[in-house]
Amino acid sequence: MNTVYSPYFDPDFDSLPERLYGPACRVNIDNESLKDCTIVKINSVNKQGLLLEVVQALTDLNLTISKGYISSDGGWFMDVFHVKNELGNKVIDQRIINYIQQTIGSNRVVNPTSHTQTSLESKRSEAKAIEMSGKDRPGLFSEISAALADMGCNIIEAHAWSHNARLACVAYISDECMDNPIDDHRLHAIEDHLTTVLRATTEGDQGGQQEVKPAGLPKGELSTTTRVERRLHQLMASVRDFDRPASRISEEEIRRRTTSVVIDSCIQKGYSMVTIQCKDRRRLMFDTVCTLIDMQYLIFHASIDSCKGYAYQEYFIRHADGCALIMGSEKDRVIKCLEAAIERRVCEGVRVELCAYSRVGLLSDITRVLRENGLAVVRADIATQGEKSVNAFYVRDISGNHVDLNFIKSMKREMGAIDLAVMDETTNSEPAGRPKFSIGEIFKSRIERLSHSFIAIN
Repeated sequence: MNTVYSPYFDPDFDSLPERLYGPACRVNIDNESLKDCTIVKINSVNKQGLLLEVVQALTDLNLTISKGYISSDGGWFMDVFHVKNELGNKVIDQRIINYIQQTIGSNRVVNPTSHTQTSLESKRSEAKAIEMSGKDRPGLFSEISAALADMGCNIIEAHAWSHNARLACVAYISDECMDNPIDDHRLHAIEDHLTTVLRATTEGDQGGQQEVKPAGLPKGELSTTTRVERRLHQLMASVRDFDRPASRISEEEIRRRTTSVVIDSCIQKGYSMVTIQCKDRRRLMFDTVCTLIDMQYLIFHASIDSCKGYAYQEYFIRHADGCALIMGSEKDRVIKCLEAAIERRVCEGVRVELCAYSRVGLLSDITRVLRENGLAVVRADIATQGEKSVNAFYVRDISGNHVDLNFIKSMKREMGAIDLAVMDETTNSEPAGRPKFSIGEIFKSRIERLSHSFIAIN
């Protein structure tokens, strides 16, 4: 009998590079250097999509990025972010710090609040995710809600955006009897019926074909809000919400617009430099970064700053195909898409928050009352928490008149047993101030020296 020998592999061999050169990704959380914010530093071997991964992780935690410096030339990725929590304070919660350190640079999905979301994640895993996009009209979200209720569907969670007469929505639906999951045959019937609702308009469709289909979200990534929001950005872009006839733009709207996007050429290094100035808000960096990446642009350097309610961002980019400079019609398209990405999340008007025991048809009843009282839903976020349904709507008057907050509160009688909170988020004033200098000018002057200091990791 012949003896067969197999090669020996040292189990520590795979970790040898890390033991020799250190980890491929280092995340440092600094709460000592600054008094008013936490500094997050990332040093890593560069890989495609790492910047978006970092921004998504910080955004999922509802952290506000007040400053940022990014560089990813020479095979190495270096990020510095100044972040604050929802209350505007430093990040001192150890669970959040652990989440940042464990998530960034790894392929693991860790949820710092999983103990509070187990029920929702369980319901969501049993539900079917569908997405809708197309031309918007007053009352359309109410019609969609009513159609789902008529077909015996329970809405576990939904997110809808409306911008420039376009609608995008991602919804998780289940059968009214939770014991019976929705099969593929019934799902197709639901999609066909919703498509009919979307197309029930006498006007020609100018924003692309109305479409209802299974949600285009990667499996295993449905639980993060930013992935759903990124999909909403993609759906909005697919129906060209960035296109708006000049005749529809009033002089008052032009005067009030505070978003500025400019693209210049950085010939020395072969980049296009995108400069963005606008009102500051949460999730702004996520919106701009995912838009550039979804348009197949690579971000090599960036600087982010905010001052007194105003944001300033500069990105040094190249197209994924290696093309360095953006010219002509492509330049106009990038500018329009970035402007739309910034503006579509901003909902000036009245925010209505409602909480009630979850039941089939609840969302249909709420949106019907809003519609019958002349209010249009321009954004909606629906979630189920235990036995309660938590709904947040941004609404405005269909006729363009000011929405009376007391009038909305009086509608509670029509909605039944429900908790209601109303707040006016209309802002007409200019930001208190703008950055008086360009961080990008300083940053750009150091790019060449910074870039040559990197070494490739083989």
